[in-house]
Amino acid sequence: MGRSNWAGGTEQASGNCAGPVSRRSFLEIGAIGATGLGLSDLLRLRAEAGTVSVPDDTAVIFIWLPGGFPHMETYDMKPEAPAEYRGEFKPVKTNVPGIEVTELFPLHTKVADRFSLIRSISHDFADHGGGHKRLMTGRIPKTPVGTVNDAPACPSVVAKMRDTISRGLPHNILMPDDGRQGVDTFAFGSAYLGPSYAPFTIPGNPSDKAFQVKNLSLTSDMATRLADRRSLLGGVDRLRREVDRSGAMAAMDRFNTKAYDLLTSEAARNAFDLSLETAEVRERYGNHSWGQRTLMARRLVEAGASFVSVVLENPMAPGGLPFGTTYNWDCHAVNCHIFTDTRFRAPYYDQTVTALIEDLYARGRDKRVLVVATGEFGHTPRINYAVGTATGVKQPGRDHWPRAMSVLVSGGGLKMGQVVGSTNAKGEDPKDRPLTPNDLWATVYRHLGIDYTHSFLDHTGRPMPILPFGNPIRELI
Repeated sequence: MGRSNWAGGTEQASGNCAGPVSRRSFLEIGAIGATGLGLSDLLRLRAEAGTVSVPDDTAVIFIWLPGGFPHMETYDMKPEAPAEYRGEFKPVKTNVPGIEVTELFPLHTKVADRFSLIRSISHDFADHGGGHKRLMTGRIPKTPVGTVNDAPACPSVVAKMRDTISRGLPHNILMPDDGRQGVDTFAFGSAYLGPSYAPFTIPGNPSDKAFQVKNLSLTSDMATRLADRRSLLGGVDRLRREVDRSGAMAAMDRFNTKAYDLLTSEAARNAFDLSLETAEVRERYGNHSWGQRTLMARRLVEAGASFVSVVLENPMAPGGLPFGTTYNWDCHAVNCHIFTDTRFRAPYYDQTVTALIEDLYARGRDKRVLVVATGEFGHTPRINYAVGTATGVKQPGRDHWPRAMSVLVSGGGLKMGQVVGSTNAKGEDPKDRPLTPNDLWATVYRHLGIDYTHSFLDHTGRPMPILPFGNPIRELI
């Protein structure tokens, strides 16, 4: 199976991308990405760094589609283009006149009045690493490859700007497949804001029966005060009982106390507990990693998190990946048969995204919570062919294409039921209303009440604005 090399950010000459590592089926709370920081360390660093208060009661669920969302198969179809561009799928009408999506998204057609599509975002970084950095930071990266940020990822900026707002959960949460939780896997690093603003990572597959909260990281001196260190592995409830029984709470410093309160609070425990949802709701999202992870994200923002990133790579379907498919959205011909792969993953995506949209509206959260679904770029409008690494046969695919990409947004009190911008007849470049990732982030920051002209000092002491350019997308506001 061909896959994508996210850590190094560069591709082999063959076009085949290296891939992800194996997954575990449980949740570990306490590891902050690749930094190894415990939650109490995270809180201490944040207190030392200083804060900026933004009191708006708003949140973002950021659906991240690594590998690049193939716009020509999904949201920007070109049925009149030559066959070598348009592919096999047909567009279908939705409940909003003028908005069409792929025939593989039948559930989208029922909720188009509750989302908007942006079809004219583009940038210049065709490598996974450069594309991730360009998209996630709102800046032109210093190097076109690699996923180690030289500027903070936007979720880290949100965490910094909302540091003084206490709602019971971290303000920057990342939910990837197990084994994919390093902050540099997808360019989620906090750069000069410091590791205290890196994402609080919740890896794993919530649809697994063994998925659970298993470890809360405390400082080493606190661990030695507990009568039984192994009790920490029993989950949040067991930790609560052990600490209360031993009286060790009095020995904690204020940062450990805050960490304890954060992850043993009623709101936090309930947010992580998907069993509190009805079977009907869980089934609507889908009993697979994408659906249950996204449902947990909805619970987390309701419990107080400001920004939850949901990574959708492998839906972890029963029986594994079918023949001709690949791990994520990186649809090179060497990785997968693009039409086989899209047929496989489209139903999972269609179900998950529309369930989230319907759920937020039904719960009256559509103004508070903004949903954004995007990858780092689109894929080449023109189809190419190569021998698949896993299949051994010649098959169609599309390569990286940052010059055009499609993004879905929903809620956030924005104007829904519209298409912003367009691409040319072959889906190659923006035709109307050309935009950049910065315009998307300016819209997100506006929703969160964050002044994106605010500056932080970088490692050299230079003031760096949150966004060096970009404006909220006027059609949406």
